[in-house]
Amino acid sequence: MNSAYFDDLEKKFVQIEKKIIDPDVIKNKTEYKTCLQEHGFLLPRVQKYRELKRINRHIKELDELISGSAEEEMVSMAEQEKKEFLDRLSGVERALREFESKKNKGSSPGSIILEIRAGAGGEESALFASDLLRMYMRFTEKKGYKTEIISTHSTGLKGLKEVFVSVKGEDAWDNFKYESGTHRVQRVPVTESSGRIHTSTATVAVLPEVDDIHLSIKPEELRIDTFGASGHGGQHLQKTESAVRITHIPTGTVAQCQDDRSQLKNKEKAMRLLRARLYQEKKREQEEKITADRRQQIGGAKRAEKIRTYNFSQNRVTDHRLNHSEYNLTKILDGHIDNFIKLLKTHENDTGNAQ
Repeated sequence: MNSAYFDDLEKKFVQIEKKIIDPDVIKNKTEYKTCLQEHGFLLPRVQKYRELKRINRHIKELDELISGSAEEEMVSMAEQEKKEFLDRLSGVERALREFESKKNKGSSPGSIILEIRAGAGGEESALFASDLLRMYMRFTEKKGYKTEIISTHSTGLKGLKEVFVSVKGEDAWDNFKYESGTHRVQRVPVTESSGRIHTSTATVAVLPEVDDIHLSIKPEELRIDTFGASGHGGQHLQKTESAVRITHIPTGTVAQCQDDRSQLKNKEKAMRLLRARLYQEKKREQEEKITADRRQQIGGAKRAEKIRTYNFSQNRVTDHRLNHSEYNLTKILDGHIDNFIKLLKTHENDTGNAQ
């Protein structure tokens, strides 16, 4: 563990605490919001580091007591207390090492946009996309995250061609980033009369949801088209046409939304999608300058990569990145994906330390 790194964080934290009570900073909404975000990032790290220093002070005092006391009972009590502090110290050091492993990745976004798309397999793929949405929604309920469906495109048999969900939670990115990639299902489709097992896929992308503080988009860089919810579109047609498509002209990135009856709300949701996509692309370009391996570790894996298989006949879910299988498919589809996430975090940290 690098003490100098956490000493620097503590100094920065003290400065930020002064800023967030400064009237001039409070008046500047942009600066104040940035300070609050930085404070939220630093707080758990500094608290844990201060706990480490307190524990080390106690251990040092107990060592002095043990070496300087002639009373056996006093020495025995001090040794027992020291053992308890050493046990606590191990957990605190582990938490700090995990914080330190993320020091080059910046603070984790508190909100993400989850994108699920049907892949190969026709209607069965759309039904599987719906199953994945249910799994993730159950997971967010257990975690206490706030969710909002931004946009959906349904199919005839209650399947989903695509869906975009906003997920807000302090560690949402840290938990969801491992879900990016191609998910494969092996089962007998409801549309299959002969009982044959089919293989279908759905893709998942996890985008950090960002605001204008992190990303500057000029109004002149945008083309905004409005159209009827079921139409092909047209630029600035009748006001009753509430669907909105926004194109970022410099990059060609497009986002659209048509779920709401309000054109204003659809525009706001489309902008959220656009910001997330532009930010993710910006991050991807930065990561490519480092290494392709690191890009995969922090959520930039290609969506064509198969990451997990759900085999219904065997009641099995296999994560191919870990080469690890669990035989409780029903429970996992009910949102219990915590163990996979825990194993993937450990794998990421071990891989990073090995490098």
